[in-house]
Amino acid sequence: MNEINSIGGFSSITNGESAYQSAKISSEKGKFDALLSEMNSAATEKSSVGKNISSSQVAREGRLNGDWTSGFSGAFTSEADKKALPVGAAANQANPHVQPKTIDRTSKLYEKSLEFESYVVKMMLSQMRKTVIKADGESNYAKKMYEDMLYDEYATMMTKNAGFGLADQVYLQLSQNQQNLNS
Repeated sequence: MNEINSIGGFSSITNGESAYQSAKISSEKGKFDALLSEMNSAATEKSSVGKNISSSQVAREGRLNGDWTSGFSGAFTSEADKKALPVGAAANQANPHVQPKTIDRTSKLYEKSLEFESYVVKMMLSQMRKTVIKADGESNYAKKMYEDMLYDEYATMMTKNAGFGLADQVYLQLSQNQQNLNS
């Protein structure tokens, strides 16, 4: 085994798969860090999304023309959504004497919280997708790209409809942090 490490390392055994996985993980972490940074800046100030892009390219805040996902903008518009109770895991309270908090589902902070939840659901779906054995054995770049886009949309739809509650928890935590900063 020492001969293998000194000659070509593990990448010669795995045909570069470990380097590819490392780069992919690094890319995902970068996207995740950028999303967290954007969420934190949205909680404290106006979002800076799209400042390095010409104004003609931005369709609505944070979206590019031709952006294919359905997204979360305008998902909640009713008056009842401004004082909604949390759902899913965020609704579980250990202490029944604690006053339940409300969530403004129409806010930009909640929209960014939904995007974060969608990102976590997408990571879960991607890991689940890796367990599926492909029958044809043939996979090209375009097929992978469109399949990835399909799973992005699955993640968005699951986030909108499943009621996991992660977005509600993130919203409650960030809004509490924002209140503490303002105090």
